[in-house]
Amino acid sequence: MAKPVKDPLTGAETTGHVWDDDLQEFNNPLPRWWLWTFYATFVFAFVYWIIYPSWPFFGSYTRGVGNSISYKTDAGEEKTTHWNTRALLASELQTGPTAMRQQEYLAKVAAAPYEQIVENSDMSAFVRSYGRGIFGDYCAACHQAGGQGVPGLFPNLVDDDWLWGSAPEQIEYTIVHGRNGFMPAFRETFNDQQLDQVANYVLSLSGLAADPAQASQGELIFNGETGGCYYCHTKDATGMYSQGAANLTDKIWTVAGVSPRQSEEK
Repeated sequence: MAKPVKDPLTGAETTGHVWDDDLQEFNNPLPRWWLWTFYATFVFAFVYWIIYPSWPFFGSYTRGVGNSISYKTDAGEEKTTHWNTRALLASELQTGPTAMRQQEYLAKVAAAPYEQIVENSDMSAFVRSYGRGIFGDYCAACHQAGGQGVPGLFPNLVDDDWLWGSAPEQIEYTIVHGRNGFMPAFRETFNDQQLDQVANYVLSLSGLAADPAQASQGELIFNGETGGCYYCHTKDATGMYSQGAANLTDKIWTVAGVSPRQSEEK
């Protein structure tokens, strides 16, 4: 091992190593500020290990101390847990300045009747903005981003045809509890001729092109015990909110996807 020596020309101490006959390395100490910074990283790491979750430990990990976070779950329950980024995000979303303003508006909206919300421009704007975000997160997957629905699967929410009622409390009940409509299959009840007759009658209810003779026979089936369609759709075929039975007298088709133009061409 080479011994430190002093350079005869500069008087500076070198490590004693020599390369290429005259290339030497100075033995200068590191700057004090650099050394203290280096030592500080050890202290910082040690404190970090104690406060934050860090070390794996028999299938788990150290949870840290003095860093618990509290937030409310989707069910409204208060939950306290050790520090983690998900809990931190949930807490900030609920306690941040924007969240507090949202909570204030939500409380106002919850306490106000529908008519007051519509008349108040601030509350109305908030409801539209906040509701649009919730709809995009939870409803758009089925009802589509614009609320146009999918024929035969999910109702169109942008027309004026309401299967379960259009009053605010009825819509709220639908959202809270969900709806399960029931349209029994008549394939084993009707023969092919009867199916055509009922289909023509249903088309005629909306003023669409239909075979008059077929529609006449279909009306008897619709309002008779053979079909019993009127039990849910009523005698005037305007539907029944309590059963989710569609109004068959308008030109809005939630399942069949029939357009007036196509019907008239037939």
